[in-house]
Amino acid sequence: MIGSTATAPPTGETLDALLRRYENAGAPLSCEPVAEGLLNRGYRLATTRGRFFLKLYVDSATADRSVIARQHRATQRLDELGLPVAPPLPGIDGGTVVVLGGRCFALYPWVDGQHREGAELTTGQSRRLGALLGLVHTRLEQVQPPPADPGHHASADPERTFALIDDLLEQVRGHRPRETFDELAEHRLLERRALLERHAHRRPPDAGEPVTGWVHGDFHPLNLLYREDEPVAIVDWDRLGVQPRAEEAVRAAVIFFVQPAGTLDLAKVRAYAHAYRLATGAPPDELAAAVHRVWWERLNDFWMLRWRYQRRDRRADPLFPAASALAVWWTGAYDAVRDAFTG
Repeated sequence: MIGSTATAPPTGETLDALLRRYENAGAPLSCEPVAEGLLNRGYRLATTRGRFFLKLYVDSATADRSVIARQHRATQRLDELGLPVAPPLPGIDGGTVVVLGGRCFALYPWVDGQHREGAELTTGQSRRLGALLGLVHTRLEQVQPPPADPGHHASADPERTFALIDDLLEQVRGHRPRETFDELAEHRLLERRALLERHAHRRPPDAGEPVTGWVHGDFHPLNLLYREDEPVAIVDWDRLGVQPRAEEAVRAAVIFFVQPAGTLDLAKVRAYAHAYRLATGAPPDELAAAVHRVWWERLNDFWMLRWRYQRRDRRADPLFPAASALAVWWTGAYDAVRDAFTG
């Protein structure tokens, strides 16, 4: 699991001031950091009136009040359409964002549930997962305005990646004391550079408007809560935005169904992808293009190493072994992966 973004919880004075903005929220009894999350901070808040999830927005890309309010409106509308989401609670003024000391907070109902990795899902549950994400995409299209500007979704430039690899290699080799992780990082960086040199001609074209729409932006196991066999809440809508939709479907599958050795459970991927295509009407060629772009993205992506060596943040270290092995395996199994998403 990824470590917490949370430090100390808000002070009692802050909690008192915040809860007064809500009707019947009660007085605070305890406030403890939740164990997962990389961007904003979350707390399990108990009051004299019940249990809540308290969110403190600190990430610069997601802490703007208008951006947060847009996310909240989207989840409220999705909830009205019957999707398993947990919208924030409205305050006494009708708003869902509370600003205290220049910081933005939101209060949510507490949802009991568990996170489930793809290995824990049956083939049938994998199928329902794909259908759920497809429903999210089609319902977002109903509740969000049409994208005014679909944006320019450029593919990764291998020349920039080569420069990043050189920089990371220098930092890895200079790290002291040298650790087993450093050995693996150096091996994967050299391996990835060789793969990129061999496949640079396969850089995909930039994605354009025909495959763009509103997406959750961060659909993965830590943002989906299950109760027994069924999803009960899709959480953390911080990255709600306009992106190529099928690429989110591919990214989500890659995260859910990656195995410890860095391979994908292609039987579950096939069930998931078929259900997603049925739910959205996305044609196989759209999924094939998305597979190619996400494969290329993975070949050029080193965010976990950047966190460790550039930001001195080790919370993503446990994800690196499987994720780095996946890029290599996927390159060798490219046709089989594409066929699982499109067949």
